[in-house]
Amino acid sequence: MYNGLVSDVTSILNRAQSGDPKAAEDLLPLVYEELRKLAAARVAHEAPGQTLQPTALVHEAWLRLTSDGDQDWNSRGHFFAAAAEAMRRILVENARRKHRLKHGGELHRTSLTGLDVAQVANDEQLLAVDEAVDRLAALDPVGAQLVKLRFFVGLPNVEAARLLGIPERTAKRTWAYARAWLHEELKKTL
Repeated sequence: MYNGLVSDVTSILNRAQSGDPKAAEDLLPLVYEELRKLAAARVAHEAPGQTLQPTALVHEAWLRLTSDGDQDWNSRGHFFAAAAEAMRRILVENARRKHRLKHGGELHRTSLTGLDVAQVANDEQLLAVDEAVDRLAALDPVGAQLVKLRFFVGLPNVEAARLLGIPERTAKRTWAYARAWLHEELKKTL
């Protein structure tokens, strides 16, 4: 069943890349449930008081993925990486919006004791992590992608490694490095 689904998704992605306007419409039913599970996992890790629901996050991400007409997804992994990036941007924009309204744009120092990048983050931490991930991308693009998939989407290491097309051991080492690097970066900003 799973292999059939993967080949169906790949086939539709190939159609989308060839310019078939109906391909995105055919793709949604195949990936919707998986995207919703990813969004639910990510929203569950948000700070209490989160108003963004998983369904809304999936729908907004889907709109962003399909509205610009740039549907050059060459694989299932590439598609889910694009979805992860869209979800990350939506969460960051939501955090920035809430931060502006609630806190008047003022930053407050927070303790990093026990901060695990894969755990719940408040809006300030989320924004700081987002900015740090952008800086990490310049040094280690794969590490930055791994952080996006693990932290912003909530994928387990095994699934993130598979989507990135890297061995699980490499993903584990990259995750350890990225977490340590981010921890040092966040010390500077929080």
